[in-house]
Amino acid sequence: MKEFFNNRLTDIKESYNELVHKVSWPTKSELANSTIVVMVASIIASLVIWVIDLCINEVMHLVYGVAS
Repeated sequence: MKEFFNNRLTDIKESYNELVHKVSWPTKSELANSTIVVMVASIIASLVIWVIDLCINEVMHLVYGVAS
C-alpha cells in the first residue's frame, strides 16, 4: 500500500515538473488570436448548419405538401 502512494506521489511530482518546465504555454496574443479563430469558425459552421436545416425543411414541406 505504501508503494502505491509513493508511486502516485512520484507521478504527481513528475506531472508538475513537466507542466512547469517542459510545456510551451501560449502568449496572451497567441491565445487571443486562437480564440478569435475558434469563434469565427464556430459562427461559420453554425451558419452552414442553419442553411442546410432551412433547405431540408423546405424540401420536407414540399414532399409532405404534395403527398397530402
